[in-house]
Amino acid sequence: MRIAACQMVSGMSIENNVRTARALIASAAQSGAELVLLPEYFALMPQDGQGLLEMAEEFGNGPVQQAMSEAAKEAQIWLIAGTIPLKSDDDKHFIDACIVYNPNGEVAARYDKIHLFQFERGQERYHEDQITQAGKEVRSVNIETWEGVWKVGLSVCFDLRFPELFRKLDTPDIITLPAAFTTFTGRTHWDTLVRARAIENQCYVLACAQGGEHESGRQTWGHTMLIDPWGTTVAELSQGEGVLLAEVYENRIKQAREILPAFKSRAL
Repeated sequence: MRIAACQMVSGMSIENNVRTARALIASAAQSGAELVLLPEYFALMPQDGQGLLEMAEEFGNGPVQQAMSEAAKEAQIWLIAGTIPLKSDDDKHFIDACIVYNPNGEVAARYDKIHLFQFERGQERYHEDQITQAGKEVRSVNIETWEGVWKVGLSVCFDLRFPELFRKLDTPDIITLPAAFTTFTGRTHWDTLVRARAIENQCYVLACAQGGEHESGRQTWGHTMLIDPWGTTVAELSQGEGVLLAEVYENRIKQAREILPAFKSRAL
């Protein structure tokens, strides 16, 4: 199966960001991708969470969700729409939701980000728990293609640091990770963490990032990548807007699990 990840450098205009996302999705589909992934916060990258709270939509109803549904249907692809801010139980928090659309534009799955980013370094501080409502359940979705069914495990950004979440996905074929890693953390940790999750779970990991200097002043690491079940880099971008295209193979997953049957040796 050919898959794609659309790296972005999202700005402060929701309209412009959505237009860019749709153009990248269309480009990926025209290149033969059956599954397309967007980064975290693709529709808006503000300086802080207040902008995301203000744009939060009711689940199933809103211009960003409508645009993503239309994009999936027009391109006839499976679309994992990065994350879209959704309204929560109160007006002080939003939900960082990863919504999956099938080729008919219908919602096939939704995962709410569980682990919320905490970071302090000088003037650069992030406390997502102050404005984001954490999810509670892991989610996977079966992607049906002409080659067969692929089990895709869903995760978001900071989740990457918590291997127990990925174990609960129960041997997915592909893990997807929309992200917006900071330049400071990404430079040292991004590659190692993405590669570790692929090796531990003996599956592909498609990590799609924000990558560059944003209109809001934020700086994100980028380096969108696909890692195979043996921990080898299949494809990688650097920074800036772009589309990563690559093939995934079912026999590569089977081969890794047969050569090193780690799951059979689990004792805990």
